[in-house]
Amino acid sequence: MYADLLVSLPSIFILSIIVGLIIYLVGWIVAAKGEKTVGKVAPYACGEDLPPREFQVNVEEFLIYAVYFLIFDILAFTLATSLSTPGYFPAVYALIVLMAVVILAPLRRRG
Repeated sequence: MYADLLVSLPSIFILSIIVGLIIYLVGWIVAAKGEKTVGKVAPYACGEDLPPREFQVNVEEFLIYAVYFLIFDILAFTLATSLSTPGYFPAVYALIVLMAVVILAPLRRRG
């Protein structure tokens, strides 16, 4: 009876949360406490106080990486959920996706 309780999903989840909290608390207790000084939080600029530069995002390059991520994410999801289908359907889909990536590759080089 106790063996079934120990291997049930809720008890394993609660046990893993407790072990994680114990590890976190031990690390918090053992870790060295640092002091926040002005020098530690200031950016290094050879001793000069310069205003921070504004960060500009290249939206076109971000869009290309977002499309690549979306393509590979959908491919991974499709391949992971197609274990019960015959082997050629996922392979054909993977080839179609790889052809789309090859077609999109020149767009990345132009940017």
